[in-house]
Amino acid sequence: MSEEATADGTSGEATADGQYTASVVGGSGFTGGELLRLLFGHPNFDVVQATSRSYGNKTVGSVHPNLRGTELRFSDPEDLESVDVLFSCTPHGVSMEHIDAFRAAADTVVDLSADFRLDTEAEYDEWYDGHDRPELLAESEYALPELNRESLPGAELIASGGCNATAAILGLKPLFDAGVLSGDERIVVDVKVGSSEGGAGGGEASSHPERSGVVRPYAPTGHRHEAEIEAFLGTQVSFSAHAVDMTRGASATCHVYPDGPVSKADLWKAYRGSYAEEPFVRIVSGGSGVYRYPEPKSVAGSNYAEVGFELDPRNGRVVVFSAIDNMMKGSAGQAVHAANVALELEETAGLQFTGMHPVGAP
Repeated sequence: MSEEATADGTSGEATADGQYTASVVGGSGFTGGELLRLLFGHPNFDVVQATSRSYGNKTVGSVHPNLRGTELRFSDPEDLESVDVLFSCTPHGVSMEHIDAFRAAADTVVDLSADFRLDTEAEYDEWYDGHDRPELLAESEYALPELNRESLPGAELIASGGCNATAAILGLKPLFDAGVLSGDERIVVDVKVGSSEGGAGGGEASSHPERSGVVRPYAPTGHRHEAEIEAFLGTQVSFSAHAVDMTRGASATCHVYPDGPVSKADLWKAYRGSYAEEPFVRIVSGGSGVYRYPEPKSVAGSNYAEVGFELDPRNGRVVVFSAIDNMMKGSAGQAVHAANVALELEETAGLQFTGMHPVGAP
């Protein structure tokens, strides 16, 4: 943050009542809208700026109808105000290009793109189109609080985890924590995702006539989130993604083949051991009723993840399920959760909404 920002009092440490100023760069997209919704209702954040190149001087509510009533208008991203926390909701490649301006404007930058999630320049060369600022990769802290919350307090550059990777990692992590998996086993991850993952400008493939009624493989191999999953689980995975007929949600089905025998009791112990104290993870496995396994519809609009499992002793297989709202636990909610931890606020602040039932297609 600049010295001028400190001097005029618009940024710096939180005020005595624990308030922080915040801005959202790229606030006109789906993720930006969700982030604004959360921040407007957050007890510790005061949103002072939302930027958009396409909707300059338009009200936030004219773009996001659920936010009608706010007087905030979109401003040009070149004219950043000094704030405590800047959230960047831009496409891949934008944050790394403008990171110096972001960091000059704010003490803490939370990037929701993939620009700072991986550890090395070589990984970006392999999975993306290289990296403009590889020297900053060592400074950034990956944000999936269930994985590494202890690294987040005081972090100044935070890379919020991706939606598909979040679903897969949360589903599989307990098996590594408990030693059920060592990293040498075969792991297959299949994710079904909603159309909002393509963003507000998702193009022809995300238009309703093309999306309606489909279960379409769009990344059978080589999805970029595969690198993220492997980096934070420490093992190779085989990842595929399908586009399905829902607006919000990501549902992962993971097939794993442990080297030794595993019982249902072992699985319950593993998942409870990892998630019994987690505020945003619910274990849903078997039971009765319609929703016996994790379901995106059950967490729509919330920052919750559901995880579950089933044992296939005949084939020596464990089937792992996880479900999130890709717009929340997969992006905006995760970013707010990470900011809460980084600033040492109440972890659940602004994220207490538990979802709705019944609800239409998420």
